[in-house]
Amino acid sequence: MRRQYAWRSYSLAILMAMIGLLVPVQIIRIQTSQDVDDLIAQGNRYAGYYHTYYPKRGEIYDRSGHLLAGNKTVFEIGVDLRNPYIDAHTIALTLSVHLGLDYNGLFENLENPKEGEYYIVIEDFVPATVADELEALKAKLEEEAEVNNESHLGTLTGLEFKEHLQRSYPEGSLASNVIGFVTLEGRGYFGVEEKYNNLLSGEPKTVWVPSDPNRALEIPNVQDGTTLILTIDRELQASVENILDNALYTYGAENGSILVMNPGNGEILAMASTPRMNLNEFWNYEAIYDNASEFNRPISMPYEPGSTLKILTAAAALDNGTVRPDTTFIDTGVYNASGATIRNWDEKAWGEQTITGCLQHSLNVCLAWIANEMGASSFYDYMQVFGLGHPTGVDLAGEAAGRLKIPGDADWYPVDLSTNAFGQGVSATPIQIMMAASSIANEGKMVTPHVLQAMVQNNQQYNSSPQNAGSPISAETAQTLSEMLAVALENESSMALLPGYRLAGKTGTAQIPNKNGYYEYGTTNASFIGWGPVDDPQFMVYVWLEKPSSSIWGSETAAPVFALVAQDTVIALNIPPDNIRRQISAGR
Repeated sequence: MRRQYAWRSYSLAILMAMIGLLVPVQIIRIQTSQDVDDLIAQGNRYAGYYHTYYPKRGEIYDRSGHLLAGNKTVFEIGVDLRNPYIDAHTIALTLSVHLGLDYNGLFENLENPKEGEYYIVIEDFVPATVADELEALKAKLEEEAEVNNESHLGTLTGLEFKEHLQRSYPEGSLASNVIGFVTLEGRGYFGVEEKYNNLLSGEPKTVWVPSDPNRALEIPNVQDGTTLILTIDRELQASVENILDNALYTYGAENGSILVMNPGNGEILAMASTPRMNLNEFWNYEAIYDNASEFNRPISMPYEPGSTLKILTAAAALDNGTVRPDTTFIDTGVYNASGATIRNWDEKAWGEQTITGCLQHSLNVCLAWIANEMGASSFYDYMQVFGLGHPTGVDLAGEAAGRLKIPGDADWYPVDLSTNAFGQGVSATPIQIMMAASSIANEGKMVTPHVLQAMVQNNQQYNSSPQNAGSPISAETAQTLSEMLAVALENESSMALLPGYRLAGKTGTAQIPNKNGYYEYGTTNASFIGWGPVDDPQFMVYVWLEKPSSSIWGSETAAPVFALVAQDTVIALNIPPDNIRRQISAGR
């Protein structure tokens, strides 16, 4: 009997042991099966969601902290079609009144949405003031319905407001050619906005956002875009733009450009161009500009600069010893250059002249002779070292390289040596001429023009450093030529002179070739480049007026504009008159 019960006990024990062993085996099988992975994945769908966070675009300031480009809050207004209490009539009627939209179209979209559509975007980039009015109205209607125990008919239930940022330009068109603009898609075009788009926009991040509010701390912070501080002086920029606009009216010019730069470090203090546009209305771009090169003429529109280029020819000849300041030249009014006859701007003979006199009277014949005395190889070597035919590297989008033909090019002819010497047959932008001329004002050292002064990231400011662009001439040559140009201005009783300050500079008048390549009298580009004070250059100004009608000469149009800009620049930079500066220096 006992054996019979013992057998039963052993069988039951074995059965229970097997069942106990199968339990963990089943647990392990379930935990490692594909079904469990699918179940977890389905659960995670409700635990959170993936979301792409876009950083706040970095702001742009002038050198004194004035905001030039920022961000404003706008709203996307839409309707959540999953809400069962939507009143299509009330929503369509309200939005047609407040947003100026078509009632019939809105009503149709709400009543008959596309299959699978659960959210409709009604309007984006709605101003915050309008969105606030609609939100207040929605809350009021829903409150009244609840108090009166009425249905949701007649309310704005289902209307959604999604806040985001839009680029904003508080100064409108001020420095628009320098700043550029950002489209609704968030991409920068032209100027700083395009050049530094990646820095300004920051790096978007797609992250998992938990639905549990207790896990909000798990959401990572997205770093804002980099803030930029420009070298531009807002007050000087506004003044220069006003001077340029008045100059176009006074001299009947079609367009114009003015540049102000520190020749010692390349900082651009002001850069004006016409036409300009209100950056907050960037969609008007195509109505204002015929092509992209017109957006910022000083960097993107090469032209034949004419006599302003003579200072580079003189610098090269002085530097390699071809001439000295007192070298004499007998000007007969004509110069034979490889079978072509070169004449002066007034077609007169000026007789015996020093090189200083040649610059003072802007004699084409003399400069053609100088270039030929140098020889093509030496002349073009210097012009290339000055940067002609190459971009300056200015940190703005859209810079053009211009064109410097050199011996060996299929379209270069020996006569080009003579005409290039006084700025015809070569194309350059104002920014290129300024960079080359900075070597004359800066003891032989060229500087790369730039508009970025500093970047701000994570509350840390990183200042940019001046970049040396080479030393095409010696410091002695630079000082000698700067003095020659100052004497030339003083002896000419130039309209570019500024009382109390000794300045150096040169006019430029270049005939504009027609579509067939022939030069016609009466249509010119009038220019002037100058800097000061001569003993301590702190600013350089380039003026370019296109097709002035009151006078074709740079000496009568661009030169007086230079004087006005120089006057406002010394005020903006707080540069005392020369005699005061000397007294201050002597007292130290």
